[in-house]
Parts: sequence; structure tokens; C-alpha cells
Amino acid sequence: MDVIEHNRAAWNRESAEGGAWSQPVTPETIAAARAGTWSVVLTPTKPVPAAWFGDLRGMDVLCLASAGGQQAPVLAAAGANVVSYDLSDEQLAKDLAVAEREGLPLRCVRGDMADLRGVGDEAFDLVFHPVSNVFVPDVMPVWRECHRVLRRGGRLLAGMMNPCYFLFDHDDAERGHAPEATYPQPYAEPASLSAEARRRWAERGGPAHFGHSLEAQIGGQAAVGFAVIGLYEDRWTLEATPLARYFPVAFATLAVKPGGT
Repeated sequence: MDVIEHNRAAWNRESAEGGAWSQPVTPETIAAARAGTWSVVLTPTKPVPAAWFGDLRGMDVLCLASAGGQQAPVLAAAGANVVSYDLSDEQLAKDLAVAEREGLPLRCVRGDMADLRGVGDEAFDLVFHPVSNVFVPDVMPVWRECHRVLRRGGRLLAGMMNPCYFLFDHDDAERGHAPEATYPQPYAEPASLSAEARRRWAERGGPAHFGHSLEAQIGGQAAVGFAVIGLYEDRWTLEATPLARYFPVAFATLAVKPGGT
């Protein structure tokens, strides 16, 4: 299976169907951001602390695998010069539609989050990367590319899934069964699935998900040269996943590329 093309097609379908991460923000949200009142998420529900951004005005920001008409337009309205880089044509079209509607300085580029070859070295002050590395089989190329495109002193804000999230059969959890550890880690779709689970996965037609260890997600940032200086967890809602009753299913990190003034 070509993971990149499979996930691009799956996200195009999800975006066209208007899923939760494909609902463009309203003119009122953009007006508030222009006036200095705004928030965005790296994880399902918890707003990112404002201190993690600093002063966005004039900042060059890469929104990496976060298109859908939501975060990138808000950051642009708050004063940043934003590039939205995403695999999905449909998701990028929603960012572009909001930008055109609101006259925002936002440029859209389609590509793989693990391959930013069209982006120059040290081109950005901040990379905003919500939970999306679950759609790549190896997260290390993503961290290497983020480090390369950031200027010295630049910040990487990244959202990630708790590896424990992928231990469980989510179909069972949604049917009300008690969570039971099912899948050895690291998790990969469809390879980790039983024949029956693989059939259900294929019928849904969704993107392929991959679980990554804490060593790969946090340690990986440090391994490519980042200093990780902040972290918080997020539980999501019980409607989204019953597993939120038992543990925080996602977390976010703030990392800095050393060497800035």
C-alpha cells in the first residue's frame, strides 16, 4: 500500500464530508483574532498556552499537516505570515477559501509532512504541527525536517497521541466493551490488524494510522537537536473515544532549536 496516496485520498474524502477537522472558522473568529483574542489546538480539545507562541506579529509560521480552514487562518489573522503545508487537496482548499474570504497572508502547499524538500533551510520562526504524525509510519523524518526549516531559536509546537491509545481495539470500546490491551506496539494499519479488523478498516475507507513510542515522539525531537521545554496532556471527549475515561489520549510539546538570541 502506498501510505501517502492512501491517506491523501482518505483525507480528501473526510474533508469533503465535513468532518470535525474540516470545518472552516467563521468571519467572527477571524475578526476576534485580528483584535487579539484567539486560541488554537494542537490536541483534541485543550487550547495551546499563549506563551508557547510569543508575539506572532510578523512571524514566519509553517502550519504542518494542519489544514482544514481552522488553525492556519487564525494564526494569519493574529499577525503571522503563514504557509499551510498539507497532504490533502481538500483540506488546503478550505484554508485557501478562508484566506481569500478574509484577505489573509496565507500560502498553501501540498506535500508530505516528512518531506519538505520545497522549503528552504531556516525559513520559519515557528512550526505548528497538530496531532498528525499518526498518519506517517516513521516520525523521525518529520522531526528532522522541522529542525531543518526552523531558524535558530525557532519553536516547534507539536501535538501527538499517547502510545497507549493504540493498545486497544477501538471498535470494541465504541461498542461499550471494557478496554482490553490488544495490539503490541508500535501499531500500524493495516499490518497490526486481525483479518476481521482489517475488513472493518477497509470498509470505513479512512486513513492509515500509526502509533509511535514516547522515545520516538519526545526523544526523537531531542535526537535531531531540539530542546523540549514544555509539555501538557489532553483527554478528548467521551463521545470521541471512551478511552478518554481512563487516561489522557494526547499530549503536546514545545521544543526550541538552540542557538537563537
